[in-house]
Amino acid sequence: MHRYRSSTTTPRAGSHRLHALMIALAGLFAGAFLTFAGPAAAGQAFTICENQTYALCASAKCTVMNGVSYCKCEVRHGDSISLTQDYKKGDICSFNARGKTNGYMMSTFSTPPEVLKPKGDSAIYTCEADTSTGAYAQCDGGVCFQSTRGQRFPGFAQELTGKEIICSCPITVADPDTAKLGYQIVGPYPCQKDFFKYCKQKTANTDNGSTIYVGAPTGSANFLSKILDGKTRPFNRCFQNGSEWAQRP
Repeated sequence: MHRYRSSTTTPRAGSHRLHALMIALAGLFAGAFLTFAGPAAAGQAFTICENQTYALCASAKCTVMNGVSYCKCEVRHGDSISLTQDYKKGDICSFNARGKTNGYMMSTFSTPPEVLKPKGDSAIYTCEADTSTGAYAQCDGGVCFQSTRGQRFPGFAQELTGKEIICSCPITVADPDTAKLGYQIVGPYPCQKDFFKYCKQKTANTDNGSTIYVGAPTGSANFLSKILDGKTRPFNRCFQNGSEWAQRP
């Protein structure tokens, strides 16, 4: 596990990061990643940034402009995790640390408390691989702009608070003909059947002004939370048949 102690993504970069995460998750679900490689090898795919200020976009709503999503994320402080990726003269954590005095911060992952049982008012919605055609934002490693905090931003009705920030994230469009895994987005809880419209291209698409949500391959939240927190977390979950099963990824 890479760890860092603290003292504009492109669509191409986003697709590389998504592909890397899908490889890790596919190995995990096949039983090979942890059984044969071991926990240490699994950890090499990810970097933990310790005691830093970062943007949490896991449950963010986004607006689309010129093929890029702009997502309203939360400013957090503490430990977070990201796919391991080297930057010039550093990694995701050092890149984020330099943003403190340069007007930006990075989007990384920690467990969003609003999706946790028993008090969370949001849930993880699963968009199935063989039926989903929607677009979603992929925000791991996204660049966020300090100047947007407390300001208005096109596509959002309300002024951002001082603890909210806009992050620029590449967009992934689901393709049921090639997808090996579905993806997950965060929505309201108790489960609302109508929210699954964001799994479909008719609602969630790359048109200017469209609303999409941050998403990730199915199982990502479980996997990353377990690495970061050292335990499995009890998430609220919603599935397209309207039922809820806690044991599902």
